Amino acid sequence: MSPLSAILLALVIDALLGDPGWLWDRFPHPAALMGRLVAWLEGRLNHGRDRRAKGVLALLVLILLTGLTAHAITLLPAGDLLATLAMGVLLAQKSLAQHVGAVARALTSGGLPAGRRAVARIVGRDVETLDEAGVARAAIESAAENFSDGVVAPLFWGLLFGLPGMAIYKAVNTADSMIGYRNARYRDFGWAAARLDDVLNWVPARLSGALICLAHLSARAWRVMLRDAGLHRSPNAGWPEAALAGVLGIALSGPRIYDGRRVDEPFVNAQGRRDAGANDIRRAVGAIWHSWGVMVMLLGALWLVVG
Repeated sequence: MSPLSAILLALVIDALLGDPGWLWDRFPHPAALMGRLVAWLEGRLNHGRDRRAKGVLALLVLILLTGLTAHAITLLPAGDLLATLAMGVLLAQKSLAQHVGAVARALTSGGLPAGRRAVARIVGRDVETLDEAGVARAAIESAAENFSDGVVAPLFWGLLFGLPGMAIYKAVNTADSMIGYRNARYRDFGWAAARLDDVLNWVPARLSGALICLAHLSARAWRVMLRDAGLHRSPNAGWPEAALAGVLGIALSGPRIYDGRRVDEPFVNAQGRRDAGANDIRRAVGAIWHSWGVMVMLLGALWLVVG
């Protein structure tokens, strides 16, 4: 089976099944196993001197073990089928839509306290002081960033290198989410994971933004993305966020609080509305699904051409 055929089937598997609780309540999710390995390496190496070098070593071990395991799966009997199923597991479109959509439902049914609790499950900022618009913006930003990190980027590396490429990307992204922080504990040890994650997401992030703009035939989204993507603190997240902000006509990013400290960052699409709410979250989820559908059609057309 070609990587493109496997990718298309994996997209369908993810869209239909997502992350079924009945399965992952019984067995550890591959991303959870990657996280356990990261935590084990961090606990044994992140101390003493030369922490940056130790972080590089930990990342190399993570990449090697993940890549070899993924390659071994492809060599098993029915390896093509198993690899395709594994690819579907490593994608996150349906679970992304479910988690972001849950914030809109919480705001609608339980008000601001419920919305804060729901959004706290998907973002790293402090949520205690967020108003409804802040909760909605946080959820929408998560939708945009995770469309790139959880869908487009793994697909990109899967197309290039099959299941091993997708699995290695997922492992690096998991490591970045756990140790890629600029605080005293992780600044040196997580340096390699954070830098490599930036590199691996450079092309997919820009593809994600372009896909969102293209899927909605939005000249405004193109203008906002090209103008404001560089305002974001991340070299990559600004592209899908700015594109989605342009599609929705709202302002994203801006000041937020991490660990009790206010971070004054510029707004993306600052001229857009700032009174986002539950309905805007639903619109964002719909926009991400629409972008996903256009991506599937483009990949399907490519499959018809190249076979």
